[in-house]
Amino acid sequence: MKILHNPKCSTSRTALKLLEEKGAKLEIIKYIDDKLSVDELKDIIKLIGINPIELVRTKEPIWKEQFAGKSLSDDEIVNAMIEFPQLMERPIVIEGNRAVIGRPVEKVIELLK
Repeated sequence: MKILHNPKCSTSRTALKLLEEKGAKLEIIKYIDDKLSVDELKDIIKLIGINPIELVRTKEPIWKEQFAGKSLSDDEIVNAMIEFPQLMERPIVIEGNRAVIGRPVEKVIELLK
C-alpha cells in the first residue's frame, strides 16, 4: 500500500496514523519533496477514476493566481500539479489497482477491505 503524504496536512497525518494502526504495510511518498512524474500522476488519476481537475485544490492561492478561469486541457492540469504538487488533494492512498483520495479519512479504510 502506498500513501501520497504531505506531513504538513492534518488530514494526511490522520490517514497515515489510521493506516499504521490498522497494520498496513506502507510505502510513504512525500510527493511535495519527491515530485511524481507525469505518467505516475496520470496512472493515479485513472486508478481513482476521476478527471484531473477533480484532484486539484482549487482554493489554493497558486491555482487562483495562475490557473483559475482559464480553459485548460487535462494535460495542462496534470502539468500544473506536477509543477506545483501542493495543488493535489491529499492524502492519496493506493492499493494494487485501486486508489482513493483520503477525504474524508474514512475513505482509506475502504482499501483495507
